[in-house]
Order: sequence, then structure tokens, then C-alpha cells
Amino acid sequence: MKKVSLYVCLLLNLSLFVILPYSKASQTDKLDELILPRSSQNPPKTFTWEEEDTLNTQSSSSSSSSSSFSSSSYVSAPQEGLRQADKIVTLPGQPYGVNFDQYSGYVTVDAEAGRELFYYFVESPYNPSTKPLLLWLNGGPGCSSLGYGAFEELGPFRINSDGKTLYRNKYAWNEAANVLFLESPAGVGFSYSNTTSDYYKAGDKATAKDSYVFLINWLERFPEYKTRDFYIAGESYAGHYVPQLASTILQNNIHYKHTIINLRGISIGNAWVDEAKGSKGLYDYFWTHALNSDQTHELIEKYCDFTSENVSAICNNATDRALIEKGNIDFYNIYAPQCHDSSLKNGSTGYVTNDFDPCSDYYGIVYLNRPEIQKALHAKPTNWTHCSDLIPSWNDSPLTVLPTINGDTDARVPVTTSSSLSTLLGVRGIQEKSKRSWTSCSKLATRKGFDFDLIIPLWKPAYCFAIKLKCANF
Repeated sequence: MKKVSLYVCLLLNLSLFVILPYSKASQTDKLDELILPRSSQNPPKTFTWEEEDTLNTQSSSSSSSSSSFSSSSYVSAPQEGLRQADKIVTLPGQPYGVNFDQYSGYVTVDAEAGRELFYYFVESPYNPSTKPLLLWLNGGPGCSSLGYGAFEELGPFRINSDGKTLYRNKYAWNEAANVLFLESPAGVGFSYSNTTSDYYKAGDKATAKDSYVFLINWLERFPEYKTRDFYIAGESYAGHYVPQLASTILQNNIHYKHTIINLRGISIGNAWVDEAKGSKGLYDYFWTHALNSDQTHELIEKYCDFTSENVSAICNNATDRALIEKGNIDFYNIYAPQCHDSSLKNGSTGYVTNDFDPCSDYYGIVYLNRPEIQKALHAKPTNWTHCSDLIPSWNDSPLTVLPTINGDTDARVPVTTSSSLSTLLGVRGIQEKSKRSWTSCSKLATRKGFDFDLIIPLWKPAYCFAIKLKCANF
């Protein structure tokens, strides 16, 4: 098999900022739902990344060991004619002069269970036949790449405050790549299963498997992308999704001695990759940014090690106090304004600055629940939400996955977490070499007077676009 060079882009001074002021559930809520039970007196069993790999290897060794790859072994349903059926004629409210093709619809990943994953795909307006293919995944676990990634962050359109019309995102990533947004696992966004028990089986392994089956089927539907350079990018809990899907792709390429998917690199912004370091980093960040008192920080330092299975009552009280002290700030960008217009009856909120509107979450909920929008997207009539309440629990999540480096205004997956990760895993060379300024449009991006947050496709789209081009060499 041809040797493949895989590029891992560690996003420096960069993160991807999500503004979720009034959603029923947000990415930070879903992350808390995952990790808080592990701080209880009887935490659930968890596995390291190596243990998960071993379990996966043992499971795969008991299955068929055929050495020849056939796409039919993964294709869940015939794909002929589905591409044209998925083509979007026009999105209601889209601006005049759209010069690229867009598609959306369902891909079957398990025909017997009736499990379908929803996608939205936008080709580049400039020579799409020569551009790479990029898959974008949002985090949670259990949050939508359509509502966040496509319509609030890096997609070609943003939603106006009327919840009906769209405007062009001048820093859309499809300027440089053909971008595929996937809502996964089933139960997220428009994705669904006809087998209710599937929602109780959600977890890292199942998500990676279904995402892989999705890609194989999607590539049958869009065969010109089979040999195209392929990248996976994401944020937050995609720190699990991205490397696990990449590992699945590479393992199958090796196992079948054939490049099934031409994976060339991955990129993760402010990734949640190590639970102990991530949890401690949260409270270190609060203290270093004057959001917590010295007394509270001292209690956390003394009584919380974040690695014990059983957490003391003193530690729990100290961390609860830390969350109260930090106040009503946006977890994903501590300097971002809050949305205070819950009714949205007066059109523009007046908060829009630097292409950022703190009330944009509302607009997505309104827009994506309009019947005419769901029809244009070829989606089943659905009560669409940013993050799923259909998934009652997350069954497997390794405590640690992969190192990455973060930006400095995100408090939920903060730079203090990544710094300690880099030290722990002995990647000082990466850390030191990466300490430099980034520039975009002849403007210097430095800490003084400029801040990166967790989802800069929303907060600082120009700089995010420039860094993405640099990372992937598009």
C-alpha cells in the first residue's frame, strides 16, 4: 500500500466558540452530563484510549478477516440517483448570486435498524474538482454540526435575526475546500433511528463506526471524491470523534491493503481529550483569569486531584463554589457579550460586532424548524434542536485520547488544560516551536488587543479561515 503522510494540525491560540445562551441543552451542558457522574461516589467504568483500542482489536479479530476490500461490505443501500435527489435547488431566504452547489439528505448506516445520518454538503465555488474534501464535526457529545458548524460558524451562510433569511459568510471554509457537515450519532439534529434502543447504545465506538459507514456510503453517492485528499476537523468533544474516526479509517486502509479513504490530516480546536487535565485546567483557568478567589483555588489545589475515582466532599464543595464565583459569563468565550433579548421580537439585537451576534443560537432554532426549510433540506419533519435530548447516556468515552493545544479565552476547554497535556505527553518541542504570532490580512494576531476563543469561526472568522488555510496547506 502506498505510504501515507498524515498531518495533524494542532490549533494554536485558536479555538472554536459556541454561543448557546438559551438553548435547552448546549455543548457545555452535554460535556458536563458526561463527566459529572464520574465525580460521584460510584463512578461508571471507564477505559483508557489503549484499553479501548485493545477491546476494538479483540472485537474485530472475531469477525471476518477477508484481505480484499469490497465497498459493498459497507454500503447499506444502493446509492444510484440519490445524489441528484439530494441536490438543494435553493434554500429559502438565501441571498442572490449563490455560485456553488449544495446537497443535503440522509445516508443509511444500518438498514435493518433504520438508522440514518443527516448531512449537509457545500462544494467550493472555485474549482471544486481540485479542492480537498473536509468533514466537520461538532462536539457535545450529541450536538449538531449543522446548526453550529454550518449555520453559525464556518458554513457559507449565516442566519439573519428574522430567522427567515440568510447572508453570505465571507470567511466560509468552502472558499478553500468542499465541506461536509455530519449530524452524528443518530438522534442528533435530523439524524434518527427507527430502533429506539439505538439511542441507548450511543458512545464513542458506535459513533466512529457509524461515521465510517456513512463516509463509505456517501463516497459511493459522490464517487468523484473517493480519491480526493480528505481532512477531518472539529471542536470540543470532537477531540474524541476526530481521532477515533481517523483511527478507524487508517486501520481499515491497512487491514484491506487499500486506500479506502484518502485521509491526509486532522484538525481539532480546543479538543476535549483528557478528562483529568481538562477538569483541572478549567479551575486553573478560572483562577488565572481572576474569576475565582485565592481561597477557592487553594481548596481545589489541596483537595482535588481529578484522577481519583472517588471525589471528596470538600473537593465537590470547592468546585461548586468556583462555578458560582465565575458568575454569569459565556463559558466558551469569557469576553463575549451575552444575549439578553429572549423574545427576539425586535429584529436585530444590536449586539452584532466583528461578525458575531450573541443571539445567533435563536436564529438557527427558528430557521431550521421552519417546515419550508426542512423540506428544502430533504429532512424529515423534526423538532430540531442544537443538542439532543434523545440520547439518555453516553456508553463509552476514554479518559484520554490525544494531545492538542488551545486558545486563551475559552474557559470550558482552556489553554491551561492543553499546556499540562503537552507537558504530560512530552511534546515540548511542538509547544515551543508553536509559540509565535499568527497574521491575517496584514494584521498581527497577538494576545494584546486580540483574543482567540473556542469557536472562532463564529467570533473571529477571518483569523480562523487564515489559520485553517495554513494548517491544511489548501
